[in-house]
Amino acid sequence: MTPEEFRRYGRQVVDWIADYQEKIESYPVLSRARPGEVLASLPAHPPERGEGFEAVLADLDRVVMPGITHWQHPGFFAYFPANASGPAILGDLLSAGLGVQGMLWATSPACTELETRTIDWLAELLDLPARFRGDGAGGGVIQDSASGAALVAILAALHRADGGTAGREGITRRHTLYISSQTHSSLEKAAKVAGIGSANVRVVDSGPGTLAMAPAHLDALLAEDAAAGAVPVLVCATVGTTSTTAVDPVPEIGEVCARHGVWLHVDAAYAGVAAVCPELRWVNDGLDGHVDSYSTNPHKWLLTNFDCNALWVADRAPLVGALSILPEYLRNQATSSGEVIDYRDWQISLGRRFRALKLWSVIRWYGAEGLREHVRTGVRLARDLASWVAADPGFELLEHPPFGLVCFRPRWDGLPDGEADAATMRLMERLNASGDLYLTHTKAGGRVLLRMAIGAPATGDAHVAAAWRRIREEAAEQAAERADPGR
Repeated sequence: MTPEEFRRYGRQVVDWIADYQEKIESYPVLSRARPGEVLASLPAHPPERGEGFEAVLADLDRVVMPGITHWQHPGFFAYFPANASGPAILGDLLSAGLGVQGMLWATSPACTELETRTIDWLAELLDLPARFRGDGAGGGVIQDSASGAALVAILAALHRADGGTAGREGITRRHTLYISSQTHSSLEKAAKVAGIGSANVRVVDSGPGTLAMAPAHLDALLAEDAAAGAVPVLVCATVGTTSTTAVDPVPEIGEVCARHGVWLHVDAAYAGVAAVCPELRWVNDGLDGHVDSYSTNPHKWLLTNFDCNALWVADRAPLVGALSILPEYLRNQATSSGEVIDYRDWQISLGRRFRALKLWSVIRWYGAEGLREHVRTGVRLARDLASWVAADPGFELLEHPPFGLVCFRPRWDGLPDGEADAATMRLMERLNASGDLYLTHTKAGGRVLLRMAIGAPATGDAHVAAAWRRIREEAAEQAAERADPGR
């Protein structure tokens, strides 16, 4: 493809994306493709001769789009938002165009130093403690996801716990990791990958009302395991759990970890970016205490398209010690001088994309003011929805922290719990089949609840009001069908 051809087709692609953003509301939120349908529409063998890019764009509309679930749709309320914005898309395009492989400082100094500055900017916007900034012993790095960040934190903690023995000789003793029932499943997966094993992942009790980790039970488990000869490696506290946005008591958990000398990782994948708003900076409670690593995802609620996770450590030495390997072909004068950061030592893979460009673009385009406005809009819309649910006698609301998630369910009067759960699942399937909105579910307190996560950039008051109206109508229709099966 010549530069001139790239200009021509590039303009078409940008126009296609802009058109898509303008008409996204016309698509059904959830893809209606059946299993294998997209696969069957694709040739079984690659073309022998190259095809024009017009054919690619035509198949994008014909084959790909019917199989897309539209995460940026204003009616997308499933999971957590995966924000995309114009500045982030353009930043990603610039990254792709430069084609930088930023494994070492020497392979593109700007890739490393722009990331260092941008991640420090983000730390300042979130008002994180100074020990997480890059001008001290700690610092930040952009990872692919909170799952990858958790694995990296575990490996650093493992290195610190046994002085690097596991990295050299393998794990020869029992090592343990501590989560709650509400912790993201990626922690158990990371324990498997790290060699700790899922059988050594200890589940700490969660409070019955708050669903938050119980520090007293954590204290008891740590003491019990250490007495049995195990090596406690890491405790994961969560700020904004995936299920219900529950918040673990980080200050108290930090005190327990300090007494036992255990690494504390705080997973704030969804809720951490809320700290751009001063009134929500209580999410940082405890970070100035015994917290060794902290992670949040700009690609969830901060207008930066996937993938872009921010991981900070209070001390980079265990991280680099766990992950640094220097073969001859990577040796260079800058690395040997010790004056630069090589982010390859801060992640699992050697290669790394220039992810900082999109986050840098987002921060510069929106500024602190624009980022705060986006988060505040999501919080306000969720607060409005929660007030409507609480005021409706036909529904019950799970009290939740003031983020963008609302968990609730119809009361289904007269139905035992098991049947009520099944009825709630049927309601969700009916709603998702409508094409207007997409919800997911969770289970808390032994009951199935609907999750409505608000935060897509295009979602406004009218979309939330229309979704609530549809939910009430479908629930009423389903209740009427149950009362009169012959309808």
